[in-house]
This record gives sequence, structure tokens and C-alpha cells, in this order.
Amino acid sequence: MATQITSFPTSTTAPASAGVLLPAFTLWWREVVRFYRQRARVVGVIASPLLFWIVIGSGFGTSFRSGQAAGQQHYLNYFYPGTLVMIVLFTAIFTMMSVIEDRNEGFLLSVLVAPVPRAAIVLGKVLGGTTLATAQGLIFLVFAPLVGVHFTAASFGLIVLTVFLVSFALTALGFAIAWPMDSTQAFHAIINLFLIPLWLLSGALFPLSGASGWIRWLMYANPLTYGVEALRTLMYPEAPSAFSLTASILTLVLFALFMFGLAFALANRRTTKPAA
Repeated sequence: MATQITSFPTSTTAPASAGVLLPAFTLWWREVVRFYRQRARVVGVIASPLLFWIVIGSGFGTSFRSGQAAGQQHYLNYFYPGTLVMIVLFTAIFTMMSVIEDRNEGFLLSVLVAPVPRAAIVLGKVLGGTTLATAQGLIFLVFAPLVGVHFTAASFGLIVLTVFLVSFALTALGFAIAWPMDSTQAFHAIINLFLIPLWLLSGALFPLSGASGWIRWLMYANPLTYGVEALRTLMYPEAPSAFSLTASILTLVLFALFMFGLAFALANRRTTKPAA
């Protein structure tokens, strides 16, 4: 009896035949549609930081002054860039919980066994989260006139670039945290332990110039500090800044590239042992 032999494409030719852009676009579109079909998430991402901004900003408004480094601003004004970064942080990080959900539902396994390079998976998921975080952050700019922020075409373009870089870096960081996990509870624990302090030490709540010595060094080492400072410089150009705008944006570019490289390395790491 003759045996029919069916040949399958090898792993060396499959990525080349599948390409990167089309699978990445498909995953990107899936992230966008998935997010905006869940209306509660859309409302929560905007409403929670907005409430936080109004309550905290109003509470500290008359008792807190940001000092010479921030031009004696009202706290609502000072806190505004930090609130925008909070929206980006929440959207970028929690969007990457879909990695864990996709693994538990079996979708991620079907993507991994498909003739699709893992670079497309990382790029699609990260760009999807970046798009959502950037859009949510820019929506918050409608409140900018209330705190005396008025844009020119150049400043608005640089704000969009800064928000995009922060979104990309934080989404890639969220992907790197979520990739090895199979539990959303563990993911939330890491968020509370690591990422919330990352935001607290970014200059969002208090100026770098007024921090104590060791806290100040932590803030200098925190890449998110440069994102907050860049936004504050662009929104309040008359207020002195701890860093130049060029230095802040270059730091964000390096942060984004490093986080994407880390996410890509984790996604391509072998997790199965060879058979004995």
C-alpha cells in the first residue's frame, strides 16, 4: 500500500512567506476593536484619572505650591501632565492583559503555531496598545484650556510625539510583564508593586526639585520622569524644567527601543524543553 507523504513548510520559510506587516496589522486591529467594544473600559480609563485629577488637584490647590521649578503653579495646573501620563499608563498596561487572556482562551496558541513570525505578534500587540493609549491620552487634552494650556501646531505635534513614545514604551513593558504569566492576579500584583511607584516617582505628584536626596536620584533614574517633564515643558514653556526637551525626548526614544527589544527577546525565548 502506497503511503502519501504530505510536506509541510519548514520554519525557515514560513516567516518569509507569511510576512510581518499583515499579521501585525491584523493583531493591531483586533486590539483596537476589542477595546472599544468594551464600553466600561473606555469610560473607566478616562473617568478614573479625571476624578483623581479634580479631587487631588482641588484638595492640594491652595495648600501646595510647586515652588520655583514650576513657576508657583496652582496644583491643578501642575498635576495635569501627570494625569495625562496616568491615563496613558493605565491604558497601555491593562491593554496588555489581553496577552494573558489570549493565552488562557487558546487564541495565542493558535497564533504561535501559525506560519507567522513572532516579531509580528509583538509588533501587532504593542502597536495596538500604543494606539489606544495615545488616543486616550490625546482625548484628555480637551481639558487643557481649563488649566491655561494653549497649543501651537509645533507644540501639539511634539506633545503627540511624546505621548506616543510614552505609550509605546509602557505598552512594550506591559507586554514583557504579561508574556510569561498565565494569571491576571499575578499581573495586577506586579502593577501595584512596580508600575504605580514608577508613576509616583515621575514628578507627576511632586516636583523633582523638592524631593529628598535618595528620592531625587530614583526620579532621575526613572524614564517616566522624562516623559512628564517633556509634557510639562511643552504645556508650560515659561516654567523652568529639570531637563531640556531634546534630552527628555531622546531618553524616551531609548526607553521605547529598550522595552520593545525586551518584549521581542522574551517572545522569542524558547519555553519548551526538547524531548528526551
